[in-house]
Amino acid sequence: MAKVAIVGATGKVGQYAALSISRIPYVNEVQLYGRPGSESVLDGVARDLIDSFAATGTDSHVSWSCNIEDLKGSDIIVLTAGVARKPDQSRLDLAVENAKIVADFSQKIGRIAPDSFLMMVTNPVDIMTHVALKYSGKKPNEVFGLGTHLDSMRLKSAIASFFQVHVSEVHTRIIGEHGDSMVPLWSATTIGGIQISNLPSFAQVPIDDIMQQVKSSGQKIIASKGATVWGPGEAIATLIRTILGNENRILTVSAYIKAEVHNIGDVCIGVPARINRSGVYPVPIRIEPLEVRNFQNSVEKIRGITREIFSVLENGE
Repeated sequence: MAKVAIVGATGKVGQYAALSISRIPYVNEVQLYGRPGSESVLDGVARDLIDSFAATGTDSHVSWSCNIEDLKGSDIIVLTAGVARKPDQSRLDLAVENAKIVADFSQKIGRIAPDSFLMMVTNPVDIMTHVALKYSGKKPNEVFGLGTHLDSMRLKSAIASFFQVHVSEVHTRIIGEHGDSMVPLWSATTIGGIQISNLPSFAQVPIDDIMQQVKSSGQKIIASKGATVWGPGEAIATLIRTILGNENRILTVSAYIKAEVHNIGDVCIGVPARINRSGVYPVPIRIEPLEVRNFQNSVEKIRGITREIFSVLENGE
């Protein structure tokens, strides 16, 4: 049984993630962490969760704390803390402000919970994953981000809708940045086990429209209801269940790569990774030439911004 801690549990994503995580059978404690001054909110969230457990028969313990030392003993720590993205703001606009927050928490987590996995949700998630990796002192397989996992699910849903099939029949993924330069892998997309390009109706798929829908989905939700909550919350719980259940699933997350994708690497970015109780391991893949070029462009974008962020952090600007 495992203890999962959520740093930033007073936020909407943190709260819903706590609910989703509490339903995982391998979890016996969900710890809610917030900054000093948020005690009342944390207590309310914990009580609300406990009430839900009574209705669903969930056998899990909820604790809360504003003392970061209480993260000790966590198996997985989910970091959602940071400044929320505004409707007209890109994820990359958040980079400097959130990097300072993530670096501070990561250093403390590395000291307090050295054996834990650190999952990054704070945006821009690829850059924040690299910040967390560097400042926590953890191994690459112990630090990962939500990355393009949710984007891949959004693409999966859009494809299922177009072809009018059950979503479970669609297998696809998006790699690269969790943002505008994301790269859909049509070469790795199947429906019912059939390569999508072998379906005659593939010629009618509005690829550009679908990708614009995927890219703008988060912004539209934020503009409509203030925050993306249920999608990220369930995606977070899926990844945690995959680790704790030692499922060996291949999911697309932000992880540090060396040369797994056509010898492109030295960056944290969305890639297919085998996930189990030992951590997250990027899977070496070969993709189509156009996809390689697009992925290279995405990597260069994220790598460049990551270097700028590290420079700011190191110079204390």
